[in-house]
Amino acid sequence: MKENIQYPFTAIVGQERMKQALILNIINPRLGGVLIRGEKGTAKSTAVRALAALMPTLQKVKGCRFGCDPDGTDFCPECEAHLEAGEPLERTEGKMQVIDLPVSATEDRVVGTLDIEYAISHGTKKFECGILAQANRNILYVDEVNLLDDHVVDVLLDSAAMGVNTVEREGISYSHPARFTLVGTMNPEEGDLRPQLLDRFGLVVDVCGENSKEQRAEVVRRRLEFEENPEQFARQYEPEQQRLAGQILQAKERLGSVRYENEILLMAAALSLTLGVDGHRADITMIKTAMTLAAFEGRTKVSREDLKNAAVLVLPHRMRRTPFENGVLDEAAIEQILREHA
Repeated sequence: MKENIQYPFTAIVGQERMKQALILNIINPRLGGVLIRGEKGTAKSTAVRALAALMPTLQKVKGCRFGCDPDGTDFCPECEAHLEAGEPLERTEGKMQVIDLPVSATEDRVVGTLDIEYAISHGTKKFECGILAQANRNILYVDEVNLLDDHVVDVLLDSAAMGVNTVEREGISYSHPARFTLVGTMNPEEGDLRPQLLDRFGLVVDVCGENSKEQRAEVVRRRLEFEENPEQFARQYEPEQQRLAGQILQAKERLGSVRYENEILLMAAALSLTLGVDGHRADITMIKTAMTLAAFEGRTKVSREDLKNAAVLVLPHRMRRTPFENGVLDEAAIEQILREHA
């Protein structure tokens, strides 16, 4: 069968903020994922699927259904059993993947199922993996996330926050690690997410079609070239793809060395307070995002510019009152707040 070639990530015209948000979540999965909102035909799905080619290779436990990290501390019941028995965990390598969650998925398909009859007959648990099991240590992509049933969205966001999926049936429970980066795309014209669910996405990006006629023409030209000869088109962008993949890997390695001064913490607090953001999740995510931006740009110290760029991604969907009631927050507004609280 002919290989299905994805459109190269680096061939996407414009949409720099969307691409940046996706890259940051690969570098630092603890950012909490990203929600991409925009009209149809703005490369949302294309960008997410193209991200797979840039993902790093992971160390995994060989044969593990959940792809457990042999160097980690968070193991599934099967790996825990091997460790308790004094058996070493064999290693293998595998790339991070983009796992799709269909909008029609049922809760059982998402969380997995327990075979109650088997448990009663044999006295042991038999768990059938769901999508969350496949998503562990990967990207979980939900297209049209706003059209998912509310209870499925709740399960997704709870698992994303806790890093664990627990299934309970008839007094029997089974838990496994479910640490994934949640990426959602949606068209706001088809309905929005509840505010409390929206807040659980670390970053949110609003995208629209290109306004420049030259840029729009370039989008069409590249798309037609890709459809004419996908292999040749992909080869043109291979050097750029490899360069970006290398930059992402270096940033992941550098992230642990990135530091920030107390002034950055105070600036983040001032932004949240001025904009009426509830809770502390925004402040924490803002600092994490600023650190990841610094790492991506090859630095080990967070700058004021990093914080400003992070705020654009972190704050708009969390604002609750004037002066930015419409959820629009540009860099000039952030700069003004930072100057007032310097």
